Amino acid sequence: MKFSVQGISKSFNFREVLKDISFSVPAGKSLALTGHNGSGKTTLLRILCNLLRADAGKMVFEKHGNEIKPVHFKNHFSLVGPYLQLYDELTAFENLEFLARLKNIEDTDNKIYEIINMTGLKGRAHDFVKTYSSGMKQRLKYAFALLSEPDILFLDEPTSNLDKQGIEVVYNIMEEQKAKKILIFATNDESDLKFADGIISVNA
Repeated sequence: MKFSVQGISKSFNFREVLKDISFSVPAGKSLALTGHNGSGKTTLLRILCNLLRADAGKMVFEKHGNEIKPVHFKNHFSLVGPYLQLYDELTAFENLEFLARLKNIEDTDNKIYEIINMTGLKGRAHDFVKTYSSGMKQRLKYAFALLSEPDILFLDEPTSNLDKQGIEVVYNIMEEQKAKKILIFATNDESDLKFADGIISVNA
């Protein structure tokens, strides 16, 4: 398994945000994207997930010797970021159950409870998300990302809005992901960089 990026560039209103970004990350490795606020880290993550179109460049994801087309990236990638929205009027379980149905995930109930426990939300599965703290909502976003067992996990500011216990949960997730698959994350927190096998500075 390998994810390669060649010459990614992006501009908004004639302002160049990303210029000729290239890298390659194989399974069992991780990459950190660093840079000041507004440097383009989030833009790059959205491009890598195929949520935003680059002006130039190419992305190649290979698995079991086959090249996966960008249109199918959503079946292999997951993204966690502070800007992602949850359904506040549903419980955590119902949020995850809805996602499981969309992705045709089997053994749904057992897998949901397992993920909820893994993300430190044990005992809160059937509480409405609107009653959650910001940190609990952030953990639930990780549960969303992990439910589909992604080959590549993209994280935007992975420890934002989290207390010490929440950070420990996320660090365990990052460690496990990079050990088995591929982890790519954007951060300004130097503490997060201990999980990076490589670092790219993204500065406009």
